[in-house]
Amino acid sequence: MTVENNAAPAPAAPTDFIRDIVAGHIAEKRYAGIVTRFPPEPNGYLHIGHAKSICLNFGIALENGGRCNLRMDDTNPTKEDVEYVDSIIADVRWLISGWADAHLGFKAKSATTETRTIDGRTDYYAAPAAPGTLAVEPFFASDYFDALHACAVELIKRGKAYVCDLSPADTDAYRGSPDTPGKDSPFRTRSIEESLALFERMRAGEFPNGARSLRAKIDMASSNIWLRDPLLYRIRHADHHQTGVKWRIYPLYDFAHCLSDYFEGITHSICTLEFVDHRALYDWILEALDLPRPLPHQYEFAKLNLGYTLVSKRKLLQLVQERIVSGWDDPRMPTLSGLRRRGVPAAAVRDFAYHIGITKFDSLTDVAVFEHAIRENLNATAQRRLGVLHPIKIVLTNLAPGEVIECDATNNPQDENPTTRKVALTREVFIESDDFAEVPPPKYFRLKPGGEVRLKYACIIKLDEIVKDASGAITELRCTADLTTRPGGANVEKKVKGTIHWVSASHCVDAEVRLYDRLFTVPEPVAQEDFTKFINPRSLEVITAKLEASLGDALPGQVFQLERTGYFTPDAKNSRPGKPVFNRTITLKDTWAK
Repeated sequence: MTVENNAAPAPAAPTDFIRDIVAGHIAEKRYAGIVTRFPPEPNGYLHIGHAKSICLNFGIALENGGRCNLRMDDTNPTKEDVEYVDSIIADVRWLISGWADAHLGFKAKSATTETRTIDGRTDYYAAPAAPGTLAVEPFFASDYFDALHACAVELIKRGKAYVCDLSPADTDAYRGSPDTPGKDSPFRTRSIEESLALFERMRAGEFPNGARSLRAKIDMASSNIWLRDPLLYRIRHADHHQTGVKWRIYPLYDFAHCLSDYFEGITHSICTLEFVDHRALYDWILEALDLPRPLPHQYEFAKLNLGYTLVSKRKLLQLVQERIVSGWDDPRMPTLSGLRRRGVPAAAVRDFAYHIGITKFDSLTDVAVFEHAIRENLNATAQRRLGVLHPIKIVLTNLAPGEVIECDATNNPQDENPTTRKVALTREVFIESDDFAEVPPPKYFRLKPGGEVRLKYACIIKLDEIVKDASGAITELRCTADLTTRPGGANVEKKVKGTIHWVSASHCVDAEVRLYDRLFTVPEPVAQEDFTKFINPRSLEVITAKLEASLGDALPGQVFQLERTGYFTPDAKNSRPGKPVFNRTITLKDTWAK
């Protein structure tokens, strides 16, 4: 399916140095169209940091009527898995749904690599989608393994690559250091013919892992270590999730990435700052092959560093492997699947990631900025419901057993035309335990001995008696309901200072509720020697709550505001109709603020 670019108005685009570069190239008509890409390695789940890159790359394509490809950088089969491929596709679909797809459309995977001859030279390329489309079925770097191999052979023929027999340890030792020049491999002068023959034997699987490698022949004295005869191919006797047993050699990232960009017609290859020093190699490989122009170019920006959060795949994997969390989609994780399971809307993630700012310097973003975006979105969209997390029973003594008084409750006061639903007021109701104080502190305006509060949507009640068991524990509070203070009643205008929420004891459901909070207690856990020591012991509290009866059949993906409490969603894995399990998405207010 393809959707025209004019299907909906383009979003108000942010401004930053990369967009300024793109605007300049459009003005000078450097490219026929703007093409970007998002190229994750399928060795883990996408996280909030990736959302910044997704929104930047898809956003630039969206703003300029171009296209953006989702491409799996799957050149290391020992670390990659189909599970990660599937999760990445699901996360990208979720994040851009209703945003980029409305402008860019969908396309079936069509990354077929072909060859053509231009001016006597062979050009390897992928037939991409037309401008204005989005590759939701992903491209794979492995789609280009034949073409990448042919490019490697071409570099050998041009005398710009050679097969090296140094071990991995010796290769590192020969490379030198930033302050010390490297020294030439003894195999650097190997003949073209011998390197071609050995490279073919490497491909055939004749040598063990690490026995040989293919290296570019650049400059072992370069001040840029990445130009000191970098590895292009290494031997890996490993099956690949896409190509199976076909290959026993696999390209390095720096070799595959720039050429994959070229094959797909990428114009602006946008990476994070750690790839600044790699840019020279990116350009060298493309220039060394003398490929027809235009060539892609790499640009770098600062990745997202979010307070109280980790965005290192290695450390996130450690959390999973050590069972500190329940999995990659644990709602405390910063993964997109974890955020989705927690009930964070894709639109809130996009609003945050799209406008967070693109710079050339690293900084720490306060997690409160992200949390504000979540609250802003949910306040406008979430339906209101009643729920009591820590219940204490109230008996309204002037209501008869079995009596039901219907009250109108507002679904969402933020709607342009708010609607209402019926909630039942009965003789027995539950309120929050901290909405009652037997010995109240000063200026306490909730329920207290002899005091009055309003049950929201219902009426004012007065506490008459506290009932305790033999051990002195409170079992119930006996109150009188002033039904004349109901909406439409004679004394509806009567004022009290406290209004509290409640649920009917006979018209509610018991639900497991998981109260999630920030996973770490320090703003920069990544800076700690052992970040696991700073796990928040209160990052998860499991309780049994009393919820409005209508929530018994709530579905995953729906997010509700439990009034005065927070935002909650049914858990996608564990919730069942009639036996709901709810995750707290976020509190109504920032409880971490000083």
